[in-house]
Amino acid sequence: MSIRGCVVALCAPLLVSAAPASFVEVQIAITGLRSERGVVRACMTADAGRFPRCRGNDAAYSVVVRADEAGSIAFARVRPGTYAIALLHDENDNGKADRAFGMMPKEGFGFSRDARVKMGPPAFGEAAFVVGADPVRQSIRMRYML
Repeated sequence: MSIRGCVVALCAPLLVSAAPASFVEVQIAITGLRSERGVVRACMTADAGRFPRCRGNDAAYSVVVRADEAGSIAFARVRPGTYAIALLHDENDNGKADRAFGMMPKEGFGFSRDARVKMGPPAFGEAAFVVGADPVRQSIRMRYML
């Protein structure tokens, strides 16, 4: 039976199942936290120019969770698109990534697709993943340089 020839009462299940999902959940499993101090700051953006910081990006998704509760973080109501995630283990909860000698991170960090850090954060394309109609699960390992 086609939807065009249906009686509404009989075809409502067909109509509901045929409708595309507008939003999905992106869930992150975080591994490798070296302590339960402070918070984990998570930012997810589709804007390559604002990755990894997401500052000034009203369309970015952000979550802050106490480090002792940060085994899993979820972004709810995510629209389909291409995104990248950056994590910061802000151990002293001062709202920024502390650095030694002005450049080496003192706190932990991680990126979607477990993108590696070379002489700076990965490019958006190295961490990017696609969000479609189905929920997404990412596993991100925290890394520490000091």
